[in-house]
Amino acid sequence: MEITPEHNERIAKMIFASVYPHYISKVEKKGRTIEELHTVIEWLTGFDQRKIQEMIDQKATFHAFFNAAKLNLNANKIKGVICGYRIEEIDNLLTRQVRYLDKLVDELAKGKKMEHILRSEKD
Repeated sequence: MEITPEHNERIAKMIFASVYPHYISKVEKKGRTIEELHTVIEWLTGFDQRKIQEMIDQKATFHAFFNAAKLNLNANKIKGVICGYRIEEIDNLLTRQVRYLDKLVDELAKGKKMEHILRSEKD
């Protein structure tokens, strides 16, 4: 699938607070917890629970969300296909970062072990 500038713009303008409940629903349906979801978000962005809530309250766009984040140095180890797109082939930085988050949530919902989800230096 090809990513268009319009697609990138739409993702940039999406409100994190509008997507967050879907993340919760997805992981809880599969027996995972909000705490585990927060662990994954914190690993990727550096945001603790308070900062996540602040982003929700501010109705931050994904652009603002990732602009404020301190992306994990191992985030580039997140590879594979999510939403029909191969992550490592996404040229637009923000779109790739959003897909990183989508992929981590997907792995959590699929029951992968936290050690695998939170890529380490050894992975």
